[in-house]
Amino acid sequence: MSDLVRSNDYRQWIVSVKERIQSSQIKAAIAVNRELLELYWYLGEQILEKQQSAKWGDGFLEQMSRDLLAEFPDIKGFSYRNLRRIRQWRSFWEIDTAIWPQLVAKLWPSWPQAVANTTEQGLKPSGPTVQSLLVQIPWGHNSVLLEKLSDPLDALFYVQKTIEHNWSRAVLTHQIESGLHLREGQAINNFAATLPKPESDLAKQLLRDPYNFDFLTLTERHSERELEDGLTDHLAKFLLELGAGFAFVGRQHHIVVDEEDYYIDLLFYHLRLHCYVVVELKVEKFKPEHAGKLTFYVSAVDSQIRTPVDGPTLGILICKSKSDITVEYSLRDVNKPIGVSEYQITENLPEQLKSSLPTIEQIEAELGGICDE
Repeated sequence: MSDLVRSNDYRQWIVSVKERIQSSQIKAAIAVNRELLELYWYLGEQILEKQQSAKWGDGFLEQMSRDLLAEFPDIKGFSYRNLRRIRQWRSFWEIDTAIWPQLVAKLWPSWPQAVANTTEQGLKPSGPTVQSLLVQIPWGHNSVLLEKLSDPLDALFYVQKTIEHNWSRAVLTHQIESGLHLREGQAINNFAATLPKPESDLAKQLLRDPYNFDFLTLTERHSERELEDGLTDHLAKFLLELGAGFAFVGRQHHIVVDEEDYYIDLLFYHLRLHCYVVVELKVEKFKPEHAGKLTFYVSAVDSQIRTPVDGPTLGILICKSKSDITVEYSLRDVNKPIGVSEYQITENLPEQLKSSLPTIEQIEAELGGICDE
């Protein structure tokens, strides 16, 4: 047996078998979830129909729960509480079929083109239904949407994002609580004038306004270096707030222009748009000269770092506050794709506590001393 374990052929073979089993487990879990939610959809329709046609009150749900649990004791989900949740879920998604295509077109921009292509081929156009979308995410995620949101259109936004990015329930909850649907794509930018479609639409969706940096512990009068230090020290949370697709390249990225040294605050690469993203941080209100400096950095990255296979470099300026009119004027004649957003920290660290907190260098020194002992 030990000789078999040491065999390269056997190890490679058993790895492929394990991967096949894991793939089957994932597919089975997805299929089970789909079947479960399709059953819940049917139960919700039946409950609503009977309550309307038979004029049954809430009391019948308790009897229904007892009957189903007695017949199917090994199946979860037939408790009185869950049956009420199923009814609420089905009622929540009573969307007028006449406006459904418009909602889908807004959240899934590629769908209208798919419908047009199908029609040109002489086929009956079809598209996603509410049910077909909801069964792609777990019941726990659906429950979170019910608990946190009151508008089906807002909920559809998070359904689409969960399907697209495979969010866990914790990430979904965080994104809802941070009001992502109110912030995504809201920053002022000049992408429509500087990028072709559909890149301009995709780039617009990268931006959020404001960005939520509540994971930082900063005083109200923090410096740009403190903000930059905090974001890179909490890089995982910062990347989550930026959105899917961002890969961190570096901070204070050094470039040389005409024998002068310059340093870009944060440099990223976006995997979906295949382009570099320059992020500049300002702890003050937006000024027109900020756009000029960011344009300079974007041009430098385009000339010195961007390769022929990369898309145009994007610039994102994140500042403490801004006047929308000033930003619009500043970007109107800029020929590089730039967006401007604010950031917010709802609870700042009291100034008097700042000196009592250890710095990163002090923590590293303490850890180094412990290791030396």
